Amino acid sequence: MSERNETAGSSRHQGREVALQVLYAVDLAGHTSPRRLAERLETVDDEDERSVVDEDEAIDEGPRSPIRTPESSDRIFDRVAENFVVPKGALEFARELVAGVVARLPEFDELVTLHARNWRVSRMAVVDRNVLRLGAYELRDTETPVAVVIDEAVDLARRFGSDRSPSFVNGVLDAIAKEVRSA
Repeated sequence: MSERNETAGSSRHQGREVALQVLYAVDLAGHTSPRRLAERLETVDDEDERSVVDEDEAIDEGPRSPIRTPESSDRIFDRVAENFVVPKGALEFARELVAGVVARLPEFDELVTLHARNWRVSRMAVVDRNVLRLGAYELRDTETPVAVVIDEAVDLARRFGSDRSPSFVNGVLDAIAKEVRSA
């Protein structure tokens, strides 16, 4: 029997699922470009139709059409979370995870890039990069045991990613854990 003290129905497990869904939505809303961290955290009223062009990304990844200035990650959290029926503790944990990842996104993306050989974060599948961001945050900023962080991340990758996602996530987070938890 596993010594993991978190089960598939646990509040923390459910919180991670909600956090992944929110980070996915935040990512698709254009919030996760490190070059636009400050802009993406601005709250824009629904009636505001301002657009911005990310010139740095246009250089790196080809021309892009202007995107609407995104709403805050807190507002996205509220919109996504209303679709889940989970305990209050799961939502609180999910909010903590999302806030932690978004607050230091460039650091986590750099850490992931360093350990995901030959992969830029911007080129990873959306699910994979957000599972890795969650895992990097938990490894660096929480006391959650390494085995639990990696098991939970691999489970998320298995459920929401591609067939190759679990092994990719496992390898990258194992490398990150060796760096951040050995200090």
